[in-house]
Amino acid sequence: MANEETVKYMREALRLARSAEGRTSPDPLVGAVLVKDGKILAAGYHAEVTTPHAEAWAIEKAGGAARGATLFVNLEPCCYFETKNNPPCTQTIIKAGIKKVVAAMEDPNPSVAGRGFAELREAGVEVEVGMLEEEARKLNEIFIKYITTGRPFVILKTAMSLDGKIATSSGESFWITGIEARQQGHHLRNTVDAVLVGINTIIMDNPELTVREIEGRVKNPKKIILDPQARLPLGSKVLKIEPQNTLVVVSEKAPKSRLEKIKAKKAQVLGLKSKNGTFPMDKLMKELGRQKIASILIEGGGTTNARALSSGIVDKVNFFVSPKIIGGADSPTPVEGEGIDSLAKAIKLKDVSAVKIGEDFLLEGYIIH
Repeated sequence: MANEETVKYMREALRLARSAEGRTSPDPLVGAVLVKDGKILAAGYHAEVTTPHAEAWAIEKAGGAARGATLFVNLEPCCYFETKNNPPCTQTIIKAGIKKVVAAMEDPNPSVAGRGFAELREAGVEVEVGMLEEEARKLNEIFIKYITTGRPFVILKTAMSLDGKIATSSGESFWITGIEARQQGHHLRNTVDAVLVGINTIIMDNPELTVREIEGRVKNPKKIILDPQARLPLGSKVLKIEPQNTLVVVSEKAPKSRLEKIKAKKAQVLGLKSKNGTFPMDKLMKELGRQKIASILIEGGGTTNARALSSGIVDKVNFFVSPKIIGGADSPTPVEGEGIDSLAKAIKLKDVSAVKIGEDFLLEGYIIH
C-alpha cells in the first residue's frame, strides 16, 4: 500500500529517470530505487540507449544486499533481450532475490505489456502496480506514443506577442520573448530527436536549430527541413553546422541539380510525393518513425504550423506569450492557412497549464484528437 514513505521512493525513481531526458530515445526513461529496512540501498537509471537498464544498474551496485529488498521502478521491467548488453531485467531481479517490485505503470511495448509482471509473480516476487501512474505516463509520453503507433510524438512550439503575432509587418521577430523563455525553448530542443521547420523559416531567419543558452549536457537534434522545390540556400547555417544532421524533405518536382548540391554539403535528402505543392504530413511522420525518430519539435512559421495542426499530427503545443502588443493586419500569426469557418471546428486542448517564465508565459496543452 502506498504511504508517504513509499511514494517518496517512487518520486526518486521518477527523478532519476528524468535526469536522462533526451538521451535514451527511442528507449523509455526509467529510474529504479532499491529499498531495504526503510533505507535506500542503491539506485540507478537508464542513461543512454546502449547503457545498462535502471534495474540492473541498481542491483549491481547493491550486490548481495539486494536479496530481500523492494525495487521501486517507474516502468514495468523488461522480459526480453533488447541487446546482448541488456538481458531481461526480470531475470536479473529474480536472480538477485528481490522480494517485491513496485512499478508505476505497465510497459506499453507489445514485447512486454504485462508479461514482465507475470514472469516476476510466477517466480514468487510480489508485484504492486499503479503508484504515481499519471506522473509516470506523462514522463514517458514520447515513448508511449512511439512504441504503440510507430510514429513520433509531435510538439508544436511558437513564441508570440499578447495579440498573437510572431513578427512585425516588416518580418522582425528577434526577440519577441525574453531570455528565460528562449532558454526553455532550447531545453525543449535538448529533449527531442528532431526539430522541424519549413523552407521559408530557413530563408527568412537562417536559424542554426541547435541547442544553446542552457547549461549541462546537450545534444543537437536532427534538423528536418520541408523543402518541396529544394530551395535550401547552400550557405545556410543548417548546412554549415553539423550538415550530416540535416534532413531535407523534397518533392518529385525538386530539380536534380539542386539535390546533388545539397547532398554535396553532406546533408541527407528524403524524397516524398507532394500534393498541391505540400507534403502529406501523416505519411512523413510514418517515414520518420521508421527512421527511429521518436519525437519532433515543430518550430515553423504560420504555414507549416497550420498544415501540421490541420493534418492531426500534433500531440502537444507550447505557446510562449510575451506581454507585448505588435498589431498590424499584415503581421504574421502562429497559425495561418485557410483557418476554419465555424467555431465548432476549432482545435481544442486538454490538460492546459500556464507558467510564468521570466517576463513571459508558457501555455502548454494537449490536442484533443
